[in-house]
Amino acid sequence: MTGAFRPEPRTSRASRDPRDPRASRDPRASRARRAPRRRAAVAVLGAALAAVALASGCGIRTTSVPVDAGAAPSRVPCKLPSADVTTRSPDSVAAPVYLVCASQLVTVDRPVPADASGSGAPAAARALLDQVRQAPPESERRAGFSTAVPAGLRVEPSRAGDPAGTVRLSSQPEDLSEVALAQLVCTYAESEALVTKGSVVLGGPGEYPARGYLCTSQTKARPQDGTTPDVLDLD
Repeated sequence: MTGAFRPEPRTSRASRDPRDPRASRDPRASRARRAPRRRAAVAVLGAALAAVALASGCGIRTTSVPVDAGAAPSRVPCKLPSADVTTRSPDSVAAPVYLVCASQLVTVDRPVPADASGSGAPAAARALLDQVRQAPPESERRAGFSTAVPAGLRVEPSRAGDPAGTVRLSSQPEDLSEVALAQLVCTYAESEALVTKGSVVLGGPGEYPARGYLCTSQTKARPQDGTTPDVLDLD
């Protein structure tokens, strides 16, 4: 009927008045406030799981024991078993030759002709150079030995005016690497035929005068540091 009275729908006062504390009890509002925190927690958990999966894939194992990041100790023995010592023929003798092992100079016995030292400086120098430039055999490589002396290095004839015992090389001594020069000087210093006034006298193919070199304990301990001092006074 036209003009009939229709009652207004009843609504709670809390829903009409936003200042009413009961309005905050709306479950939809509570869920809305909790949603960001849930998403943050899920993101953190996902990142943690991803990190664990990556570590497992790379073969990394977690440990609660402190890890020392210092240099690992060397396991190179730098010593040949008696069974691996190079055999020599009856007409040869064992001569000490300096090779590189664990960044130091260490001697190994190599066979040289028995008459090499008695034939003068050039013969002794050639015999020892043949051994110190030779690639170490398998037994020496297993023990950690190597050489820095160039395979093409040769002993040249000495010149008039050179001091007694001078060894002329196919390269200038100062053009060799620090380690190669240290190997050569210390190897020659073990031979009486190649020591003049306490030093090893070396020269090159050029017109430069020969110079004397010393093999010291520091030279053997740190050959890469260029600690092979030269002796200028050969008079």
